[in-house]
Amino acid sequence: MPDKANKGITAKGKGSKAQAAKGYVKTENLMLSILIALAVGFVAGVVFSIYRSPDIAPPPGAGEGAGGMPPQSQPQAQGPAPLTPEKRAEIEGLKAMAAKTPDNAETWIQLGHIYFDTGQSTEAITAYEKALAITPNDANLLTDLGVMYRRTKQPQKAIEKFDQAVRVDRRHEIARFNKGIVLLHDLNDTEGALAAWQELVAINPNAKAPGGLTVQELIKRFSQKAQ
Repeated sequence: MPDKANKGITAKGKGSKAQAAKGYVKTENLMLSILIALAVGFVAGVVFSIYRSPDIAPPPGAGEGAGGMPPQSQPQAQGPAPLTPEKRAEIEGLKAMAAKTPDNAETWIQLGHIYFDTGQSTEAITAYEKALAITPNDANLLTDLGVMYRRTKQPQKAIEKFDQAVRVDRRHEIARFNKGIVLLHDLNDTEGALAAWQELVAINPNAKAPGGLTVQELIKRFSQKAQ
């Protein structure tokens, strides 16, 4: 699954303010992967987190994709980044900064992102919760937190965070897509998953899952399987 360490699609140090690229349901922090195995009738893997703005902005006049949306490369499946000595040092530095300035939400966000990247889900949850205590209405951060709850096998809490993200930003496509994945894969609630995705395509009819399959096609195929 895509990874937020991919410099082509992430912007470290910019927090979670940037917006998800429209036209594709993917995330800026990525790190979760959804393996769509429609041939055998199920979705496996992990969901998405947030997609922040790229490190390098597209050049002026860059072409647009279908529906007038900016083009976006397809996500690729990847696992957690290795916990290198450099990452360990970065974590320790951010922890020291957080201890000195515990009311600085950005420090907690960056710490949470590194934990997210390196597969330390429990630690990421703690950092994201600290950040949300300071900036509670951050839809991207709530979505990242939902992903981490899903990773720690707490699907109901994941759903709660995705729902909170949508209440903050009703057009948050990734939160809606993730909710459908958790409902379908973790809670065996096909009807609920389809409803979440139908709400998504009502906002963006061109929304796509990894691999380029449209969310509308997902709805069609899983609706047929549910009959």
